[in-house]
Formats: sequence, structure tokens, C-alpha cells
Amino acid sequence: MARPRAFDERRVLEQAREQFWATGYAGTRMDDIAQVTGLGKGSLYGAFGDKGKLFHRVFDEWCTAVVEVAEERLAGGPDSEALARLSGYVHLMAENTASDTERRGCLLAKGAAELAQHDPTVAGRSAETMTALLTLLRTEISAAQRHGDIDSAADPERLAALLLTVVRGIEAVGKAGLDPETLRNIADTALAVLPMSEGQKRLATGRSPAREN
Repeated sequence: MARPRAFDERRVLEQAREQFWATGYAGTRMDDIAQVTGLGKGSLYGAFGDKGKLFHRVFDEWCTAVVEVAEERLAGGPDSEALARLSGYVHLMAENTASDTERRGCLLAKGAAELAQHDPTVAGRSAETMTALLTLLRTEISAAQRHGDIDSAADPERLAALLLTVVRGIEAVGKAGLDPETLRNIADTALAVLPMSEGQKRLATGRSPAREN
């Protein structure tokens, strides 16, 4: 009969995630994980496998959380509120990046940049996550089109890809040092270029459009 584990698996995974997040995959040793978790390497290998398997577990859970955050904002509802849901999500991503004063960025982006080229598991999970986000954005854009808030002649797939690129790009440039107000302006500009009336642009961005000289 297997002996019950004498540690909190969830807490260990969170501590391992923090270490990978701080120092990257290549810069993290199992000795480092053992130190931050207080567990021996034998216990870590027995519970989670080698460093690669442990990172895959952490990375998978992070990707799941990224999609869950999007689902909380883009989970559907009345078509009349779709534009507000899109606006809320894009602004949330900008604010989250603006509040990341340590500039650690997103583990999804960091892990994919470091490992996707030669790690099929990371590459596949990253692509799966991006596809899920794209689907959520496309669904909301289509709903806004049905309500007349976004031009029905526009391609929802292309608009969703644009917003996804902006959202993920905000994280990248924020990590590189752009100030919070610039990040918020990027979010506003991305929403403002969607094909909709000036009135709807004001609702989406929360700001009045600039007057032409």
C-alpha cells in the first residue's frame, strides 16, 4: 500500500511555478526547486518526475488559468453586452501588465519563447491556449456584430486575431519597460480601430475620440 504524501502538492506546484517564473526553465535546477519547497530531490522526482515533467505540469496549469481568466470576461451573454465584454477583457490585460512592477511577464510567453522551438509539449500547449483565446474573442466579436455594434461586413476571425495580438503584445512591451499609461493607450487604440460608430468607440474605450484639426 502506497504511503500518503506528507506535503501539500498544490503548494509545491505553486512554489515551483514561482521559481520557473523568476529564473526561467534553463536557469532553474532541481536543487533550486528542492530549496524553495523544502523537499528532497528524491521526493520531487517521485511525485512529479524530472525537471521537464514538472515544468510541463506547471506550464499546463498556467495555460489553463490564462484561458479561465478570458472565459470570466468573455463567457458569453446578451449580444447587447458583447462589446462591453471585449472592452473589459482588453483593458484588464493592460491593467494586469501595468501592475506587474517586477516585469516578470507571463509564464506562457516566457515558456513558449524559451522552449517551444524544441519542446513539442510546450509548443502544443501554447498553440492550444492561443486557439482557445482566439475562439473566445471571435465569439464575442460575432455577438457584437449581431447587435450592430461592430460592422457585420468585417471578418470576425481577423478582428479576433488583431485583438489577441494586441493583448499578448501589451504584455511583451510592458515587460520591456513601456509605462502604464502607454499600455492603456494601446488598449484604447486597439478597440478604437474596430469598425464601429464613434459613439460605440467612446463606450468601448471610455474616452472621447480625438478631434481632427
